[in-house]
Amino acid sequence: MNKDLQGGYIIMLHTLIFLGISLVVLFGIALPIISHHAAAMTMVRSKQSFLLTDSAAGEAIYRLENGLPLASSQTITLGGASATIATANTSTGKTVTVTTPGNEYERNIRIHTAIGTGISFHYGIQSGRGGFVLENTSSVTGNVFSGGTITGSSNYIYGDAVSTGPTGLITGINVTGSAYAHTLQNSSVGSNAFYTVKTSTTVGGTSNPNSPDLDDEELPISDEQIAEWEAQAETGGTSTNCSSGTYTISSSVTLGPLKIPCNLVIRSNGTIVTVTGPIWVTGNITTQNAPLIRMSSSLGNQNVAIIADNPSDRLSSSRITIGQNTSFQNSGVAGSFVFMISQNNSSENGGSVNAIDMGQGASALVAYASHGQISLGQSVSVKEATGYKIVLRNSANVTYDTGLPSVLFSSGPGGGYTIIDWNEI
Repeated sequence: MNKDLQGGYIIMLHTLIFLGISLVVLFGIALPIISHHAAAMTMVRSKQSFLLTDSAAGEAIYRLENGLPLASSQTITLGGASATIATANTSTGKTVTVTTPGNEYERNIRIHTAIGTGISFHYGIQSGRGGFVLENTSSVTGNVFSGGTITGSSNYIYGDAVSTGPTGLITGINVTGSAYAHTLQNSSVGSNAFYTVKTSTTVGGTSNPNSPDLDDEELPISDEQIAEWEAQAETGGTSTNCSSGTYTISSSVTLGPLKIPCNLVIRSNGTIVTVTGPIWVTGNITTQNAPLIRMSSSLGNQNVAIIADNPSDRLSSSRITIGQNTSFQNSGVAGSFVFMISQNNSSENGGSVNAIDMGQGASALVAYASHGQISLGQSVSVKEATGYKIVLRNSANVTYDTGLPSVLFSSGPGGGYTIIDWNEI
């Protein structure tokens, strides 16, 4: 073989070997770089997916906490990608599940919430435009706020008293704290007085004539909030124990969440009703002969609502009558309360039907009737009472609980939810 030709083959062989070694080295360097880049891109897309899911979850929680509309299923788009928010009622609140269907790198989140923050009672007693009336020797230990007049006959309010607007009037009341009203008459004020007109009234502190009238305040629990609790009650099912239009409880039982599609009667000394969730009664609620209504210890620092609301008859139905010596007990955690809520609206419509009528009740009880009249009598002692109109009879006393302004409870408009857990699934 020609030596020149032989030499050419050797050069070509060496070149091929060099190229092979170079390619091996090149691939050895490039493959880790490519792999790292792919992993980095996967991480970026995964983080983008999580950001989308987390943003949608944050939007859902924001809407819950601020009472904004949140459908049972809706889609939110961010940067061309979309996430689906599914919301479902539970016995204590809501479950929010956020998914990113169709996303190559799907990241999903589930959040469990409980009815939580939002509602604060700053007054031992608060009435709407129907006003507040003290009769006989009744009194209030705490502050009183009224969108109407405050009238009595030498009765005592051991705290501040406020009657709002240009028709605001405090008459026949001994206020140990400060008083605020357009007109003060036939009263005494232990501290400072703020008014436009004052007649036959003594002031122990500073008198402030020509003071501006104070604005009214909305009652702290909205109808939307109450509807939320009713929806929570329905998640526990509907009772089948109605007989002749009444569910009668005369022995100890555990209830809630539950909807009762008739009247509810709780009676007999020694009967204990342990409440584990909200209860919605589509009729009247009556207690008789000293039963005990107590919150389950499992509720902790949560609160529980028992609602009388017959949407088809709120003029004569939807009433609560608390018989003598009925008692209420919290969960064992300070600041937890039983909320007795009536949606009767007779008083708001000029009628005289009592939305809530109490004989003797005590302990962890909050009475609430934003459209109706609350009548409290004969040595009643409650933690808080709020109604369109409130009448205190006999020797009734409303004793304000100092922990109540910080009671964090609710959902819906003006309320919020406590997040139990927030997990990726």
